[in-house]
Amino acid sequence: MIAAIFAVAGVALLGIPHGQEPSVPATLSTAPAATDSPAAAATAASSRSSAATTSSTASAVSAPASVLQSALPLHGEGVAGDRVIQRSLQAAWPADLPAADERELLSAGRALLRADATGIGRAKWPAVFPASNHAVAPAFATARFRIQAVIARRDGSPGKAVVHLVWAGTDRGGTFTDFRITDWHFTRTTSRKGATWTPQPRI
Repeated sequence: MIAAIFAVAGVALLGIPHGQEPSVPATLSTAPAATDSPAAAATAASSRSSAATTSSTASAVSAPASVLQSALPLHGEGVAGDRVIQRSLQAAWPADLPAADERELLSAGRALLRADATGIGRAKWPAVFPASNHAVAPAFATARFRIQAVIARRDGSPGKAVVHLVWAGTDRGGTFTDFRITDWHFTRTTSRKGATWTPQPRI
């Protein structure tokens, strides 16, 4: 289920064309618009009734997506906008992992994304970045690479987790883009040193 929610969230984050975002971020909870006439009220009631007949899956994924979309800052707003995205993610998907596990996953997720995008630190993750890929030129420059928001949540079972990141960067062509979406999936493994979270290679 969370994978479907993340997919819809990605569409919400990336689907707003440049120049058409709201001039100010909306609050995280939005109230229904007031109607001016009985006819309008009836239309709104009919719309709500129709919406209620949709599947439970659609209802589950649409609510967090609408929360994110309503709270999006303007493209290129910077660190102030990043805080809005972070709060939106946390509001849409409440924490469900032990604090120590969440800290480990967040740290690993940030490092993996930086390694994947910029090439820095790939050697630390040989299973994720095979040796044959080390010579590949990074797709993004380090100068304007920035993680805008990140959360770690369970991925269907206590032994699986996903780190969801929203980030910004300048590609090799010189184009800067924010609101990029990346998910890293982890499984919990146990060894003599104890339990740890192991990242899964991206397919």
